[in-house]
Amino acid sequence: MSRTTDRIRTILPPSGRTALGATIAGTVLTGLASAPERVGGIFRRRFPTVAVTGMTGVGKTRLADRLSRRTSGEGVAEVGSATMERRTRRGRRLHGFRFLVVPGDNAATRLGALDEVFHDEPVDGVIHVVANGYATPRRTAGTTGTATATREQLLAAELEDWAITSHRIASMAVRRDRPVWLVIAVTKTDLYADELDEVLDYYSPGSGSPFAAKLDELRALAGGAKLSVDVLPVSAEGGDRSSAVSAKRAAAMVDALAVRLAQLSGHV
Repeated sequence: MSRTTDRIRTILPPSGRTALGATIAGTVLTGLASAPERVGGIFRRRFPTVAVTGMTGVGKTRLADRLSRRTSGEGVAEVGSATMERRTRRGRRLHGFRFLVVPGDNAATRLGALDEVFHDEPVDGVIHVVANGYATPRRTAGTTGTATATREQLLAAELEDWAITSHRIASMAVRRDRPVWLVIAVTKTDLYADELDEVLDYYSPGSGSPFAAKLDELRALAGGAKLSVDVLPVSAEGGDRSSAVSAKRAAAMVDALAVRLAQLSGHV
């Protein structure tokens, strides 16, 4: 037995030694109990979760694949998914992101995924994908054949989808003790490269557009200090010979989005 232990035994009466042992044991147990929470908090800061939302056909999965440096089959972007998809981006210095791609079909699985990312296990940020009315039309789940829709119909569907999502974001933001960030990713820019400035304005706060009106409503509900909003152009498809956006330019757009995500998450 060590001299230190002998000294403690000499100074403390039996009751004191019992109390000291209980205190030490309690401290150790408390530390062990809180360790997973601390580790989880560190992991969450290094790999924050990001919900990727938007109506069906806007290219959410393809964008998440580009952000996570993953190659998808050509058919994936056309078929979509009825379940929530997960992607991970790993960067240097043990930082990255976990992307949760919410299904775009208006079905029970989509509503369940929205509940998960905004209520059950709230995400750290949101990428809401829009396409300026150029989403790929899709038939209702369970039916076959080519779907058709006008650009006006697709813009209306996009606005309806945004109304549902924005209210969920507002509900999450008011419950949080720290700010939530939102990035409006304006995709398929290769289809309207000559009008890009006007399109970005349409999706920006305060522009007076139908989309901006709902965005302004969201900011009012959540509180300006609790929600940051960015609007960025992206092109996950650029690079074809007929495309108005080169492969280099498309990659630069995705990289710019990734840099902004890192800034919003405190990684840089």
